Amino acid sequence: MEYGLTEILQLLGSLGLFLFGMKVMSDALISLAGKKMRSILASMTSNRFLGVTTGFLITSLIQSSSATTLMVVSFSNASLLTLSESISVIMGANIGTTITAWLITILGFKISMGSIALPLVGFGVLLTFSQKERTKDWGSFVIGFAVLFIGLQFLKDSMPNINEHPGMLEFFKRYTDLGFLSVLLFLLIGTILTMVIQSSSATMALTLIMTAQGWIPFQMAAAMVLGENIGTTITANIASIVANYQAKRTARAHLVFNVIGVVWMLVFFYPFLRLIAWLTVWLGSESPYLSAAAIPVAISLFHTIFNLVNTFLLIWFVRPIARFVKKVVPEKDIPEKEIDQPKFLNKKVLRYPETAIAALEKESKYLYENALFEIVSHAMNIHREDITSNLKAKKIIAKSKEDLEANVRELYLTKVKKIYGLIIKYASTTQSGLKLTEAQNERIAEVRAANRKMAEIIRDVGELQRNVSKYLNSDNHHIQKEYDRFRKKLTKVLRAIYLFAKLPESLEYYPKLLSLKKEAQKDMQQENLRIDKLIRDDLITVDMASSLVNDSDHVNSIISKSIIVAELLYARRDTLMGNGMNT
Repeated sequence: MEYGLTEILQLLGSLGLFLFGMKVMSDALISLAGKKMRSILASMTSNRFLGVTTGFLITSLIQSSSATTLMVVSFSNASLLTLSESISVIMGANIGTTITAWLITILGFKISMGSIALPLVGFGVLLTFSQKERTKDWGSFVIGFAVLFIGLQFLKDSMPNINEHPGMLEFFKRYTDLGFLSVLLFLLIGTILTMVIQSSSATMALTLIMTAQGWIPFQMAAAMVLGENIGTTITANIASIVANYQAKRTARAHLVFNVIGVVWMLVFFYPFLRLIAWLTVWLGSESPYLSAAAIPVAISLFHTIFNLVNTFLLIWFVRPIARFVKKVVPEKDIPEKEIDQPKFLNKKVLRYPETAIAALEKESKYLYENALFEIVSHAMNIHREDITSNLKAKKIIAKSKEDLEANVRELYLTKVKKIYGLIIKYASTTQSGLKLTEAQNERIAEVRAANRKMAEIIRDVGELQRNVSKYLNSDNHHIQKEYDRFRKKLTKVLRAIYLFAKLPESLEYYPKLLSLKKEAQKDMQQENLRIDKLIRDDLITVDMASSLVNDSDHVNSIISKSIIVAELLYARRDTLMGNGMNT
C-alpha cells in the first residue's frame, strides 16, 4: 500500500480537525472562566509561588499554554504585571500544559472516545441554542472537546501502518540509531513542528501517536517533547515583536526559562529516562523501552515530571533571570510620535478589558500630565518647571511676569482634540465590544468623565487667559494683585496634583488636594467682598470688576474640575478587581 498525496492530505485534515477542536474548547473555556482568571492576573503580587499556582490553574482550565502566555505578554505590555510576576506565571503555565498530554493519553489511548464523541457534538449543539451566554459557552466547550478527540482518532487512523510501510520504518531507523545525535535531531524536529503548527498540544498528540504506532522509540519521543518546550515559546515572541520592551522581556524570559530546562535535561537525559521507565513500570504499565503501547504513559510522565522539576529548580532564580532578560532587552522610553498621536492606545489593547482599561488610564494620564498641564500653566504665564520646583508659589508669581502668549485654542487643536476623541472612541468600543464587569464599566465611565472635565478646563482656561495676559503687568496694581492671586491659587493646585500623581498611594498629598478644594470654595465669598470693596473705593473700573467676577468663577471651576480629574485618574485603586476606592 502506497502512502501518497491523498493520505498526506487526510493526515493534515485530521491535524486541522484536532487543532480546531482544541481552539473551540479553549475559546469556550476562556469565555467561561477568562474574566475571573484575568482578574486574578491583574491583581498578582510578587509572590513567585502564587504566580506559579496561577499560571498552572489558568493553563489547566483553558488547556492552552500559548493562550496563557499571550495573556501574560498582553498584561506585561499594559504594565499590569511585572517581569518577575510574568516569569512565575509562565513557569506555572509550563506545568499546566502537561494536563493536555494526560487527557490525550488517557482518553485518546486508554479509552475509546469514538463511540461517544458524535453524541457529545449533538449535545453541545443543543446547548448552543440556549438564550444564556454561559450555557452557549458550555455547548461550545462540549463540541470542541468532542471534535478534538474525533480529530485525534482520525490522526491515529491516518498515520501510516508500520507493517504496510517497512520502507518508512527503515527511513526512521536510519535517524534513530545515531546515539545522542539522534536525540538532538528529534529535539530539533519537535521544535520546528511546534513552531509551524503553533500548538504544543498538537505536536504532543502527533508524538504520542507516532510512539504508539511504533514509528519512533521512547528516547526520540522524549527528545521531541523537549523540542516542543522550546517551540511553544515562539508564539509569545512573535506577539511581542510589535509590543513594548516589557512584553519583549516577558517573551524572552519564557524562551530563556525553557531553554535552560532543556539544556540541563540533555545533560541528565539517559538517567532521567531510566527513572521515568522505572516509574512507569511501578505504576503498573510495561517498560517503554520494551512496549510501544507503554510509551504514551511514559511520555506524559516525562513531560509532567520534567516541567515540575524544572520549575522547582528555576523558581529560586526568577530575579537573576529577570536581570539577564533586562540586559538582553534594554528599557526604552515611549517612542516619539506626532504630538496628536496616541501613545498607549492601539487595537491590541482591545483584546482584554483589563488591557483596554489600563491603556485608557495611561493615555488619559499622559494627556493630563503633558498637554493639559502645559496649557493651564502657560495660559497663566507660568513655566511648568517652576510649578514642579521647590519654589514657593508667591515667589513663582513674583518672577513670572513674562507674557508667554499661549494660544489656548491652537494648543487644544494640536495637542488635545484628536487624543481626546480617540480616548472616547476606545472607551465606547471597549464598553460595547467586550464583556465587562460592573466595576470595569464604572471605571471606563470615570475615565471618560475625567477627559470630559479636561476639555471643560481648557475651555475655562481659554476664557481666563486673555485677562491674565491683559493685566499681567497692568499699571493698576489692584487688578494686577487680584489676577496674581488667581495665578497663585492655580499654581498651588497644579503643584499638589503633580505631587499626588507622582505618589498616588501617599497619604500626604491627597488631603492637601481636598483642602485646596475646600479653600477655593470658601474663597469665593471673600473674593466677591473684595471685588465689591475695590468697586466702591473706585480702585478698579467697571470693566475690570466684570472681568474679575467672571474670572473668579473660571478659576474656581478650573480648580474644582482639576481636582476631580486627579481623583478620577489617580485616587481609584483595584478597579480592575471591582473594588473601586470611593473618594
